[in-house]
This record gives sequence, structure tokens and C-alpha cells, in this order.
Amino acid sequence: MNNTKIEIRPRLRVIVGENIALGPGKVQLLGLLQETGSITKAAREMKMSYMRAWTLIRTMNRCFKAPIVLAKHGGAHGGGAELTDAGRQVLELYQKMDP
Repeated sequence: MNNTKIEIRPRLRVIVGENIALGPGKVQLLGLLQETGSITKAAREMKMSYMRAWTLIRTMNRCFKAPIVLAKHGGAHGGGAELTDAGRQVLELYQKMDP
């Protein structure tokens, strides 16, 4: 008899047209971006390129009625990025649905 525990874990995704507007990876990116205030740092934490992270952010911003992330242009200490009110709400709702 096999005593291996079997689990089924569906992955929640929000699809808009042909795009995955939101899923586990994008939610992780949003959470890290909120934590670090930096696309570069969030991408590094996820072991992805800045360009890949920025592409995911642009997709999310296009899929929702309001932008999810606002990037601030650089200055002496770089620009950074932050979740908008809509972004914080999307992140919170997703986390409630997929704890």
C-alpha cells in the first residue's frame, strides 16, 4: 500500500482576452514589488530579468481598467515603482481567493 499523500492544488488565473492578466507568478511579482519598491529588486528576487518583469507589469496594466503598477522615473537614487490603489486591491483580492 502506498502511503504517499496526494494533493490537488489548482492555480487561479484571471484571463483577459488572450492574456493571463493575473496568476501566481504575477501575484508574487506584485507582492515583491510592494515590499521592495523596485522592479529590479523584485525581478532579482524571482530570478528573472528586469525586462521580463517589466513585460509582465505592462501586460497587467493593459488588462485592467486602471493601472496596477506605476513606475517612477529615476533620479539620484533611481526611480522605483509602486502599486496603485487598484494594484493593492487586486493583490489583496487574489490573496483572499488563493491563500
